[in-house]
Formats: sequence, structure tokens, C-alpha cells
Amino acid sequence: MVETQKKSRWSKKSLSAQAMGKIDARTKAVVPPIHISTTYIRDADNAYSSGFIYGRPDNETVREAEAVLAMWEEASSALLFSSGMAAATAVFMALRPGDHVVAPSVMYWALRNWLMTDAVAWGLDVSFVDMANIDALRGALKPGKTKLVWVETPSNPLWSLTDLEAAADWTHAVGAKIAVDSTVATPVFTRPLSLGVDIVMHAATKSLNGHSDVIAGALATKDQNAFWQRIVSNRKNFGAVLGPFEAFLLMRGMRTLDLRVHAAAKTALDLAQRFSNHQHVAEVLYPGLPSHPQYALAQRQMIGGFGHMLSIRARGGEAAAIATAANIQLWKRATSLGGVESLIEHRASIEGPGTPCPPDLLRLSAGIEDVEDLYADLDQALKKAHK
Repeated sequence: MVETQKKSRWSKKSLSAQAMGKIDARTKAVVPPIHISTTYIRDADNAYSSGFIYGRPDNETVREAEAVLAMWEEASSALLFSSGMAAATAVFMALRPGDHVVAPSVMYWALRNWLMTDAVAWGLDVSFVDMANIDALRGALKPGKTKLVWVETPSNPLWSLTDLEAAADWTHAVGAKIAVDSTVATPVFTRPLSLGVDIVMHAATKSLNGHSDVIAGALATKDQNAFWQRIVSNRKNFGAVLGPFEAFLLMRGMRTLDLRVHAAAKTALDLAQRFSNHQHVAEVLYPGLPSHPQYALAQRQMIGGFGHMLSIRARGGEAAAIATAANIQLWKRATSLGGVESLIEHRASIEGPGTPCPPDLLRLSAGIEDVEDLYADLDQALKKAHK
């Protein structure tokens, strides 16, 4: 776990590009070394003057990557985990059996499935609501019983938004905490802590790393209160800390975070605009389109871009959507998102029975390839699917 440093006169983009500017004291290396030791020397007086005892709860390379994330989120503290699911479930496991939780009806499927099964079996009372509707959220809150509201915005894979300021106000009014999965928005485009949110979660596997070669999760907090300390304890006791090599790769990925997400968001907006008028596309779901029902909220809540994720609904239904994915050449048929390569996925097939995802929907993760190539490839695939 790392705590934030003093406020710098340099921009977040500059600090991120230089990984907070830390230089190895002995070698003067520009790139910090990877600290792989699992154990540390105890002083003669039995103290640990270095501050490190054992590798499971703490590691210097992990701390360095946490510092970059905490800087981006303007957080008082940040934690890295071995996966996004490890990070997310650590928040829920800091609650007590019997506590009431409100979560989105449309959200990352693996976490939704966990909330419907393991979390309920453990004793949590979980309500799912349409988080795009603040009145629905307000109606689901139980004063004195609701302890956590979990938000995902934009939500996967329909890309609806939640008004974070309003959600935070209503959540705090009943004495609960609010946590936000901001994986898709990234800290470049949305700063939830500044909008009243208590904890921000990222599947760091995605845009934070950006190269599809690290599994990682992250949490950042506004206050290091008792609830946060239970999360810290959970990571230590459950052994869900990120490894030093993975932390090094994540830190390397965050050096280019600003450049990558702006480039990918620009491509996503271009594709969304062009496919909105495509003869074989029934609908494009993207918060940066004026046709999106929450476009005004997106303009207010998202800073300088609307993210790299969009979905298209194919004319011709599920068969046409699957056929389109089968005919792509440049796009990659793969799950996940946020990498430099563009991915396409028939999401309903992945989520299976009970999914709220429409069967005609294709989820697109825009990468950093040439936008003309991406458009041409998806265009030809849609046309082939309708022959």
C-alpha cells in the first residue's frame, strides 16, 4: 500500500510518463529496478529499519506502481491486487454478513455472477438496480442497513452512465459507502473521488496496463478509514497482492496511459459516428454520441473524452452479429478490453444464460491501429454477414 506524496507542480501526464520521476539511488537508472525479494533483514535490535518485513503484504515495486495510480486518482492511498476480481471482491469482503449492498443490473458479468452466488451465500443482501436511474438507486437504499453502493460507469457492455455526484449524495445520506468500477473511464477521463466517491476500483489488466500481458486489479481511496483498513487486511491475509514483475509491467503501461487512452477514445468516437449511419447496424451504443440518452451527463462527468469502448447492434439479430465477428480480419476475436489491439466480442455468448446483454450486440474495444483500417475491416465483415 502506498500513500500519496506532496502535490507536484508537474502535470499528471508528465508524472505518469516518468513513473513519478523516481531514480534508483545507487545506479541512477531511469527505469526503477524490480524488487523480487520475498524477505528482508531484521536489524540487530530486532527492528525492521527498511520498513519491509515480508513480500506478501508489501513490496517496493508494487508501491511504486501504486504511487502512479494514487497520483492519477488524487487518492490518499492505493492498493494493487492480483486481479480485478481480487480487488473488487476485497471491497465486498470488508463488509459484514447481513449488510445490504446495491449494485448495477448491468455490470461486469463475472462480478455480477459472484454477487449473485458467493456473496449471497456468505451473507450479503444484494439488490440490483438500473444505476442510470438515480430514483431507482434512491428507492433501493435501506437506511441503517445499506452499507455499500457499487457503481460501474460506463457500464459493460451497454455503456450507460451513473451520475456519480448524485449517487454519492444519496449513498452518504443513508450512511453507506460508494465504490465505483472506473475501468472503462480510466482516471484520465473520470476522477470519481473528486465527485464524492469513497473508493475507485480498476481492472488494471485493461487500460491501465494497456498491453494485454498483465492480470492485475487496483483500488484507490479518498480516506484511510476503518473500512479501508479492513480491505488492506484482506489483501494481506488472503494473499491477493500483485507480484513484483507484474507491478513493473503495469507501471510501464501507465507511463503511456494518457497517450493510449486519448488515441483509443478518438478512434472509438470516429467509429461510433460512422457506424451510426451504417446500413447493417441497428444501433451504436457510445456515451460520446449526441444520440446517447446520457450524453449531457457524459459531457459533464467525463473529462476530455468518452472512452475506448463501444457496442454495435447488428441488423439481422444474433446470427448476423456472430457472422460479423467470424468475418473480421484485423480486429481480434477475444475477450478483455483496453489493449493496444482492437478486440471484438459477441458478449452474450460469453455471459451465457441470464445475461442482460442483447443477442445482436457486438462489444468493441478500440485500440491504436489506423482508424481507416478498423472501419474498413468491420465494414466488410458486416457486409459479408448480410450476403
